Amino acid sequence: MPKTIIFDTEATDKNNPVIIEAAWLELASLEPFETTHPWVQRYNPGKPISLGALATHHILDEELVDCPPSNSFSLPEDTQYLIGHNVDFDWQAIGNPDIKRICTLALARSTWPNLDSHNQSALLYFLDRNHAKDMLKNAHSALADVEICAVILKHICQIRSITTIEELWLASEKARAPSLMPFGKHKGVPMAEVPADYKRWLLGQGDIDPYLRKALEA
Repeated sequence: MPKTIIFDTEATDKNNPVIIEAAWLELASLEPFETTHPWVQRYNPGKPISLGALATHHILDEELVDCPPSNSFSLPEDTQYLIGHNVDFDWQAIGNPDIKRICTLALARSTWPNLDSHNQSALLYFLDRNHAKDMLKNAHSALADVEICAVILKHICQIRSITTIEELWLASEKARAPSLMPFGKHKGVPMAEVPADYKRWLLGQGDIDPYLRKALEA
């Protein structure tokens, strides 16, 4: 199986994130579902942590003074796939490496479209109500979030009968392309029903989300 990690970070802020904690589990097999080699490390970001971020992960600046600098982080050698819940945030926080990304958030929205929430905590209550409360006591520490992501991923693969990492990546790519127009005067309209002239205009705007581009071009 290609080197694949389930990955999460905690960071300084949302807009210009610098990692302060990173964690992963290596995905050893999809059938049977198996993870191995848990890893976690904290980092000194070299800049203040925003109050909003503090309220989420509760990692204080003064706890990171003696940690290695954030720019010393690197993915495991030969990693080919990066899995995460809203994986693009973590991917951007580590410098946009050239790697295939699999988004469990997009997959969850596609798999269970009628749920009122698709964040990790809500999904854990949906999937494992009896154990969710205990598992969520350490939510928003990177390693705890990776372990929760693994639970969600296992259920997605079982429901969709996904047995290979390439199948999982293709399912993620399909799920990430919006089925409804996400903004503008046609917000909420199925992509197939968005007027062709509006699609052409939007495609001509240059820097648009690549998954929205795929949906417009389909």
